[in-house]
Amino acid sequence: MADPTTATRPGTDLPDGYRPWPALWAMVIGFFMILVDSTIVSIATPAIMRGLDAGVDSVLWVTSAYLLAYAVPLLITGRLGDRVGPKNLYLAGLAVFTLASLWCGLTGSITELVIARVVQGLGASMMTPQTMTVITRTFPAASRGQAMSLWGATAGVATLVGPLLGGVLVDGPGWEWIFFINVPVGLIAFALAWRLVPTLQTHSHSFDLVGVALSAVGMFLLVFGIQEGETYDWGTITGFITVKRLIAAGIIVMVVFVWWQSRIKREPLVPLGIFRDRNFSLSNLAITTVGFAITAFAFPFTLFAQLVLGLSPTRAALLTVPTAVVSVIVAPFVGRLVDRMHPRVITTFGFVVGVLAFWWLSRSMTAGAPAWHLLGPMALVGLGTSTMFAPLAATATRNLPLASAGAGSGIYNTTRQVGAVLGSAAIAAVIEARLRANLGDAAAGSGGMAGTAGVKLPPQVADGFATAMSQAMLLPAGVLVIGLVVVVFLAKPSHR
Repeated sequence: MADPTTATRPGTDLPDGYRPWPALWAMVIGFFMILVDSTIVSIATPAIMRGLDAGVDSVLWVTSAYLLAYAVPLLITGRLGDRVGPKNLYLAGLAVFTLASLWCGLTGSITELVIARVVQGLGASMMTPQTMTVITRTFPAASRGQAMSLWGATAGVATLVGPLLGGVLVDGPGWEWIFFINVPVGLIAFALAWRLVPTLQTHSHSFDLVGVALSAVGMFLLVFGIQEGETYDWGTITGFITVKRLIAAGIIVMVVFVWWQSRIKREPLVPLGIFRDRNFSLSNLAITTVGFAITAFAFPFTLFAQLVLGLSPTRAALLTVPTAVVSVIVAPFVGRLVDRMHPRVITTFGFVVGVLAFWWLSRSMTAGAPAWHLLGPMALVGLGTSTMFAPLAATATRNLPLASAGAGSGIYNTTRQVGAVLGSAAIAAVIEARLRANLGDAAAGSGGMAGTAGVKLPPQVADGFATAMSQAMLLPAGVLVIGLVVVVFLAKPSHR
């Protein structure tokens, strides 16, 4: 806890002379690990099915359960970090995540693996908001952009590294190692965070238990309904329960939650006053479109690479290397620009580049295209993500009061994750529709074709399939246009 007798750096609750970068690097390791785990399992799905003798419906829950347990508690864990301290909650979450990873690798049944993934997702939800909270509370507002550029680059690169790392591990030691690899990384991350992350001042007020219950129920109904809608063909789940009713109930509960937050007098779970900050509200809308687009584009791209080009999972994942390399190279320059330029300029550039990248990918995804034709647009995806993730995160948190840093981080990460869930559901529906339009009902089931990954489709099918994937790629491009319209209205930060 900060010593009240010590002169503190303006805009933070740490003493002058404190160097925040070592702490950030320590937390980024854990943050990278949990984001990789959001995507790494998809590439191992066939191997898990064989290893645990599981069906398609069961194995889908290995990913769905993790994402659900990750997304639902984010509002709560963000605020909880303000109460018990971001370092304490981060370390607890990292311990839970690491132990659950070991459990995942040792499981002998698909049911046990799904349960272990739920625990792993809960650990991830405890960790994620704390990374942004520590940045907000340890970096002065005027120099927060460089820190957020590292955070943003981590989020962007991890999303794309997951399939590549998964392919290498599955093709090598086996699917269990996509989980076992987290154990040594988690231990290193824990030791570094314990040593380098500061113990920040806590804000111990009453905890909104009614808000906790309402947000958890509402988020669960919404995320589950959207995430599993395509699985149940947007119809009946069981008995009276339908996907549409779940989503409607989730919306109603969240409306009640917002009403309750406006009525509670002491310590709301989500202090609605932070939405009066124009940049915070607009950044949350914009990051929703980014989460949607980044998640949505990966599915048709992977299917095209494996089924049309005939690449193995590992070789298909190698096509994402330009994205990761460009993101890492560009991130430091973006960080410096974020602290000097109007946020509207750099975010507008990022969204324009993102739209162009996905449009270029769509034009390049033809049945006769060589794989190297995809490298240029994938590099442009890296430039776009680097100039969207970091500037939006820095702009969202720049004017937040320190006491609300955890709540703001929780909200921001929740909207990003909900965008990803929406993107996953929407792209599945669009792919199904475009396959029917281009190949007819008999060939519309992309799930069946996925079982032939690494084997090229016959020529009479490949052309129509490629066209369907190309058309589906226009969805993330279109959603980023919405984000582009949003960021045009960003205001100059008040601290300047």
